[in-house]
Amino acid sequence: MDMLDQYRVFIRVAEMGSFVQAAHSLELPRASVSAAVQHLESRLGVRLLHRTTRQVRITAEGEQLLARLRPLLAGMEDLDQLFQPGPRQVAGCLVVDVPSRIARRLIAPALPGLLRRHPRLRLVLRSTDRAIDPVREGVDCVVRVGQPEDSSLMRRPLGQLTMVNCASPSYLREHGEPRHATALVDGHWAVGYASPTTGRELTWEYLAEDGSTHRIDVPSRVVVNNVESYIACCQAGIGLVQVPRFDVQHLLDSGRLIEVMPACPPPAMPLALLHPPGQRSRRLAAFQEWFTALLQPHLAS
Repeated sequence: MDMLDQYRVFIRVAEMGSFVQAAHSLELPRASVSAAVQHLESRLGVRLLHRTTRQVRITAEGEQLLARLRPLLAGMEDLDQLFQPGPRQVAGCLVVDVPSRIARRLIAPALPGLLRRHPRLRLVLRSTDRAIDPVREGVDCVVRVGQPEDSSLMRRPLGQLTMVNCASPSYLREHGEPRHATALVDGHWAVGYASPTTGRELTWEYLAEDGSTHRIDVPSRVVVNNVESYIACCQAGIGLVQVPRFDVQHLLDSGRLIEVMPACPPPAMPLALLHPPGQRSRRLAAFQEWFTALLQPHLAS
């Protein structure tokens, strides 16, 4: 196995966190995969992976190598197809990190179409609700909701997600239906949402008739830091929430949640794809094109 093959094996083990799964994916014996990583570590003189009986974790040195290898191998794969007859195919591995609910409710159900269009593409779909460093963690691109923070990453706006105020039928039976956002400060509760990045509870926001954004402090008895718990608490009748419409449309359609205060909607949430400078492979371009089309029905006009 040559040096480039060893690098490819290391990337696959690091992505999957398992020698066994990497061997199965690469259709290689596990012993060959293990030997390739050992030879690579010996040649470089550093430990790239921490191995235990239960898991494989990448080291700091392994993360540095992974960040350097991805664009290098992506460029080599593009070169391999440069002089091939016919249209150049999208091939190889793309690692994306997206918010958990977007992964579950939008991306996963639509993946068969993406893979039929690009049969040689392999997608590693990671889902988190926290900001990550894609360079340090070996990720090709991230999708983020909300106002962008200062970053050295390249940012490609995708649009704005339509938002909605929601409550459960049980909450409305107990507390009544608020007619305006200003009524929330007396006799109503919100489910608190703490930013996974800063830990600060987010303020309730709404749009006035003139389009200006207003903020009010709505009391909360429960504070969560992920959207799954946020929506579950709303369904349980604990309080009101503000969420992207795509995320709860099925609950609104079934009556398990009810839209409230449609005249005071939350401001739309900007959505963007971010990637390290210079990270612009055919795989990334294909994913962005597909994902942008997938989002269109859920974006504010």
